[in-house]
Amino acid sequence: MNHGHTAETLIAFEQRIVALFAAGELPFLVHLSGGNEAQLLSIFQAVRAGDWIFSGHRSHYHYLLAGGSEERLEQFIRDGRSMFVFDKALNFVTSSVLAGTCCPAAGVALALKQSGSKARVWCFIGDGAEDNGHFCEAVRFAEGHDLHVTFVVEDNNRQVDSSFRERWGTERRWQWDNSPKVGRYHYAPTFPHGGAGLPPGSVKFKPEIVAQFAGR
Repeated sequence: MNHGHTAETLIAFEQRIVALFAAGELPFLVHLSGGNEAQLLSIFQAVRAGDWIFSGHRSHYHYLLAGGSEERLEQFIRDGRSMFVFDKALNFVTSSVLAGTCCPAAGVALALKQSGSKARVWCFIGDGAEDNGHFCEAVRFAEGHDLHVTFVVEDNNRQVDSSFRERWGTERRWQWDNSPKVGRYHYAPTFPHGGAGLPPGSVKFKPEIVAQFAGR
């Protein structure tokens, strides 16, 4: 399931958001997707209608591939809710909390199993969230109860701006080869952790936009 998207349409959407940021219309942090179009297009071929998708602060591609409209997603971003994209109709949930969706994803998978549903849960996290205990607990719970959930580690070798080696002194990743509940792919991100990667000082936020969100 990708609802007609290609790598080109995904990239075009993010470039539209970059243009809004450059024009000074987004006076808050955005986390843009990029560099992992091919991997996600492949993964979402396995996603079926009725499945649940959990994402994090970088959710734009996940939402579009789940069937979310570009117009609704752009409005989320314009409203300062880029990290808080939700869609009940699509069973789409996000959290800006590091690894904050892992345990809820396992809980939903348990509820689906108890109800006899064939729906699957997909939980996308970064390699930074993989370091978190919530993730390990959720995987252990899902394995023990044989839940229909897949945790996808999107490994771009950074937690904010620190690499795996900077964090842990080694390049060695945790090995999940024996777990049918965890998958991993590697990619080189197009954008920095936050922002649009534009030169410092090049963006002048529009006063009326800043005033609209002041004090929120």
